[in-house]
Amino acid sequence: MKFKKTIMIKNLFFTAIVLMLICFSSCNKTKEKTEAVQVSEMPTVEEVLEGDTTSVEIKKKPEDFIPKGYVPFDTITGDFNKDGLEDYILIIKGTDKSKVITDEYRGQLDRNRRGIIALINKNNGYELAVKNYDCFSSENEEGGVYYAPELDLEIKNGKLYIAYRHGRYGYWEYTFRYQNNDFELIGYDASSNHGPVTLTETSINFLTRKKIVNQNVNENTYDGDEIFEKTETKLPPNKLLRLSDISDFDELDVSDNR
Repeated sequence: MKFKKTIMIKNLFFTAIVLMLICFSSCNKTKEKTEAVQVSEMPTVEEVLEGDTTSVEIKKKPEDFIPKGYVPFDTITGDFNKDGLEDYILIIKGTDKSKVITDEYRGQLDRNRRGIIALINKNNGYELAVKNYDCFSSENEEGGVYYAPELDLEIKNGKLYIAYRHGRYGYWEYTFRYQNNDFELIGYDASSNHGPVTLTETSINFLTRKKIVNQNVNENTYDGDEIFEKTETKLPPNKLLRLSDISDFDELDVSDNR
């Protein structure tokens, strides 16, 4: 009886040893498999270089950035990224022949839309900053009883100003600043006129979210004796509008919906 108990104890001990060895071996294989997976998931230097999309293309001349189907329309220069070098703004125009129409009174009109390409001067060439190929209407749009507003761009004090001048009816102007790899809308100013008389002046600062409206309450004056009442409101928080995201400046109304 004592002999049988001894055999049973030995068998249990042997079984326990075997189970421990199996468990240890399994743990080692799991660890090796995990390490192998981790190592295989680590990208090689070549893979990192191949997947690097941060490289920037430098071109020798600003005109090299004009895409097929467009021609240069106007050029504006100035330092918009504040590095001391003169940057370029190209206004381009489409060349779709189907957009050239014949007007009964004005003759042949090219209604191809216009766009903008902003380039950073890198000394040895130019780097693309922002592009928007079709955000401006053509220069030959209908103006009704008056001519259509004239597009005017300027780089001043590190900012890009995009304005529409409408003669005796006033103007509206968008102020952009180059930041976050785009031009972001930081200001808006407008003047609604009736000949020499100013009816309404609007100024919006999208950084401080402050909107100021000066309303002329003496609209019937003809001698410049306007009387303005000022209204100041606070705009709700909102992301700054990016130039590259504007599909059509003609449809843009920042005074009401921002």
